[in-house]
Amino acid sequence: MLFCLTANHRNTDFEVLERISQAADAAGPDLLAAHDFVRGAVVLSTCNRFEAYLEVDEPVTGAAALAHEAVLEFLEERVGADAEVLRRSAVTLSGDDVVRHLFAVSSGLESMVLGEEEISGQVQRALRSAREAGVTSPLLEQAFQRAAHASREVRARANLVGEGRSLARLALDLVASRITDWSDTAVLLVGTGSYAATTIAALQARGATDVRVYSATGRAQKFAAKYGVRAERDLRRGIREADVVITCTARYTVTVDDVPSDRDRIIVDLGLPRNVDSAVADIDGVTLVDLELLGKHASVPELGHGAHEVVGSAAASFTAQRDAAAAIVAVRSHIQAALGAEIDRLRGDDDRRTEAALRHLAGVLSHTPSVRAREAAAEGRLDEFERAIELVFGIRVEREERGGGLRAIG
Repeated sequence: MLFCLTANHRNTDFEVLERISQAADAAGPDLLAAHDFVRGAVVLSTCNRFEAYLEVDEPVTGAAALAHEAVLEFLEERVGADAEVLRRSAVTLSGDDVVRHLFAVSSGLESMVLGEEEISGQVQRALRSAREAGVTSPLLEQAFQRAAHASREVRARANLVGEGRSLARLALDLVASRITDWSDTAVLLVGTGSYAATTIAALQARGATDVRVYSATGRAQKFAAKYGVRAERDLRRGIREADVVITCTARYTVTVDDVPSDRDRIIVDLGLPRNVDSAVADIDGVTLVDLELLGKHASVPELGHGAHEVVGSAAASFTAQRDAAAAIVAVRSHIQAALGAEIDRLRGDDDRRTEAALRHLAGVLSHTPSVRAREAAAEGRLDEFERAIELVFGIRVEREERGGGLRAIG
């Protein structure tokens, strides 16, 4: 069974999200190590959300409640009282509701800026991190991979292609009233991560030509050459010469020592944990725009027609394929077993072409029953299909629990 605990900008304070995000990397490995009923974990931590996706053993009594407590206990050890805030505010989902939520998140339908571009990449990076840590599971892998397909379909079919929805663009819209001419505005970008390319595109679309980028990891030169901007080697000098500073990095925190009070300056902090010390806002002439302020100004535009319908359809398709998997495996195993017996009888002929032809035949014979199994699952008639293949082939489909781990015996 899939489980998700989600805390986001709608139900949890940004400062709490910031502190929790610092514990995100350790969540998956710790949860698997501490709890035998957790099969896999993927943790998504972005600028406005913390989400723990778990696969848990369905046969465990009260699996969802146990998963809920497991996540909160982990956070309590790492962030103390903030775990109690989540206990009151976070939302928990289980079963097929998790799939629909994940697909909606990946498609940007749950974002601060509805339909934002960056979130799908962040979801997939969370999966890769879990994979590298060895804490994902087959069911989580399938769900997250299909989420990427769903997000592409939403953008293609719901009129979001080319809309340019992102936090960076929202931030630039918010400060535009303070900028007389972008072509005469010096901009420093701190960080070369996922938001950086989007930010540069948004700046250039507004006519900005004096854009420099600083990276604490030494990637500025290569990044600048790729995107047609200039590299900045010294952060303090870059801030001193900039009219607008935009930060999104996990490597550096801008403090009051980095920012002079010589003139008016806008600093935009897109990072979580925050990249700019809140005390910077007290410096004369500095206007600090952070995620909390952006959240208050984020509009809720009407998405292109059918976005939620696309997500719902994709989630239903995923669920049907998952539920039909045991029946499909049973049919294919039955055919392959019969084929194997025939191949064993023919091996003396040493005719590999005969073997290849028979294996192709087995694939052809399996195809239509596989399609019918998925259709039956989507229509809520999977039990009829399973009874039919038992009647016709003598195949008995066994499953642990629908929506949890699947097992087929032919």
